[in-house]
Amino acid sequence: MQTVFKNIKGDRLIWAIAALLAIFSFLPVYSAASNLAYVGGNGNTFAYFVKHFMHLFLGFAIIYGVHKIPYRYFKGLSIVMMPVVVVLLVLTMLQGTTIEGANASRWIQIPIVNMSFQTSTFAFVVLMVYVARYMSKIKDVHVSFKESILPLWIPVFLVLGLILPANFSTAAIMFLMVVVLVFLGGYPVKYLAIIIGSGILGLVFFVLVAKSFPDVMPNRVDTWMSRIESFANDEETEADYQIEKAKIAIASGGIQGVGPGKSIQKNFLPQSSSDFIFAIIVEEYGLLGGFTLMVFYLWLLFRIVIVSQKSDTIFGKLLVLGVGLPIVFQALINMAVAVELFPVTGQTLPLISSGGTSIWMTCLAVGIILSVSAKREEIKQKEEAEDNPLEILSETI
Repeated sequence: MQTVFKNIKGDRLIWAIAALLAIFSFLPVYSAASNLAYVGGNGNTFAYFVKHFMHLFLGFAIIYGVHKIPYRYFKGLSIVMMPVVVVLLVLTMLQGTTIEGANASRWIQIPIVNMSFQTSTFAFVVLMVYVARYMSKIKDVHVSFKESILPLWIPVFLVLGLILPANFSTAAIMFLMVVVLVFLGGYPVKYLAIIIGSGILGLVFFVLVAKSFPDVMPNRVDTWMSRIESFANDEETEADYQIEKAKIAIASGGIQGVGPGKSIQKNFLPQSSSDFIFAIIVEEYGLLGGFTLMVFYLWLLFRIVIVSQKSDTIFGKLLVLGVGLPIVFQALINMAVAVELFPVTGQTLPLISSGGTSIWMTCLAVGIILSVSAKREEIKQKEEAEDNPLEILSETI
């Protein structure tokens, strides 16, 4: 164990924040899992605790392994993995899973280990690395809009188009994060306006086609529209069930909360251990617990920006922002949904919610950030060694 800690590189505060979030997650997940255990299982909540532990254990193994890889290698890996991502998304879509007539093809089954894997989450990380690579490549080169369509926007819209029918919220967040990243990378605003307009027109066209020919391809357009209508409508409807229970949980928590494991609404919220876990946290730990959790994510954002600014290359700067900003943004979206500041999206709370794919891909992103940070530490140590008088003397002799 001591050898492992000795070999840990990168920003220590990011390591600490990720570890603290993971350790804290055991309490709300174990508490919220009681609903799943008694409704869909044999009443054994400890099994969910062990499952969450294994997900996190593998997740931190991913962080450790990835942060040892020099981040420059991710340039080539992103090019290699983009075709793999497209194939995985196509396979996910072709399996044709539907729930009440709507497209629910988000997961593929891994044969040997008998586990499900959400391909869109993996595609998110790979796409952000790919975009960071391209933007760093053209940073000091004048590239016309036409020249950027094939190497940048065709892959982006291809990935988004494969995710959109089954998972609008993820596709929308991915598009927003890509736009933010290319803007930070110096992509001309006039070209960016064309892309945003094209994205909106593409979405409108898809909705019109889906509504006109509902039997051609199962989709979730009606689900999206009902969620938006429910969000805009003040009257209580059946579609508002989850958000109403979440608000009751938050109101019940008060300032200090009802105490760990004492949540009542976890028995009524269908997604109490994943999508709406923030409501359970506030109910059990109060506004103080919810605010503290938010501070940790904002602290993580602060460290991400620091690591980005200290990176020695343009690719390193954009890479950290590309994979780091979505973690914090997803957390804020999850919290906003729980307090009805945003329509229901199905986004989990990073490193807190149960769910293997979400945890693993968040850990993959954290590992990439730490890889960039570790390189900066290596350069700093080398500079300090060169400035050491004994080192200068030894080289002179």
